[in-house]
Amino acid sequence: MEALTYEQFTALNDRYEAGEATEADLAALEPYRAKRAVLLASGFGSRMMPITINTPKPLVNVNGTRIIESLLDALLAIDVTEIYIVTGYMSECFEVLKRRYPTITLLYNPDYAVTNNISSACVAKEHFQNAYAFESDLYLKNPALLKKYRYRSCYMGVPVEETPDWCFDTEEGRIVDLHKGGTDCHHMYGISYWTAEDGAKLARDLQEEFDSCDETKQRFWDDVPCVLRRDNYEVFIEDCTFDDIDEIDSLAELQEIDPRYKM
Repeated sequence: MEALTYEQFTALNDRYEAGEATEADLAALEPYRAKRAVLLASGFGSRMMPITINTPKPLVNVNGTRIIESLLDALLAIDVTEIYIVTGYMSECFEVLKRRYPTITLLYNPDYAVTNNISSACVAKEHFQNAYAFESDLYLKNPALLKKYRYRSCYMGVPVEETPDWCFDTEEGRIVDLHKGGTDCHHMYGISYWTAEDGAKLARDLQEEFDSCDETKQRFWDDVPCVLRRDNYEVFIEDCTFDDIDEIDSLAELQEIDPRYKM
């Protein structure tokens, strides 16, 4: 089947979201369907101590739901069932998720304690095609951010005048740089989508960069497509708001969102 233009894809996807798609429309959209997801969940969560002494951060309960379950439920809602969770710290605790989510696959990162999350991305490098990728400590409040069909690779971000946090510089909707602190940029959220073509590139580029030197082993995986090898990719920004996602980085932020943790 001939590839769709962006305009053709948008028209078909609009019909799908309005509940008006025909069988022919769905067949044309099929190459752009999100088919899998990678969730990086190997870290310590040291800034949420003592909560994370006995519980990995993605499994912390927030207002009745584990943080990672807000992502898993949103994926199931768009029929994504091929889900890979990369674990490390207290990896055995993630087995509990299989009761409710039997289609998940747990992958173990043996280097989680001595590298940054690029090592976790390498563990799952073969699964980024037609895939969402997540930091697993994000509490997703607006599951509608996850679309069943995607035409291009993208990251979620909030347009801001200034931020001290990780952010994207963009030009005409394309991400051109990623760094900490900036003006007239997009606050970064660790939710992205990768096309089949870009996912195949990631399988190669992630491992090559990880193996290149010790310094790269301490970088975030997002640096590969957004900084180190950005010329290999065309990644777009997908606007969202601060109301769509809670980024829970510390015990104080957890207590603000869920008063049960106030001591």
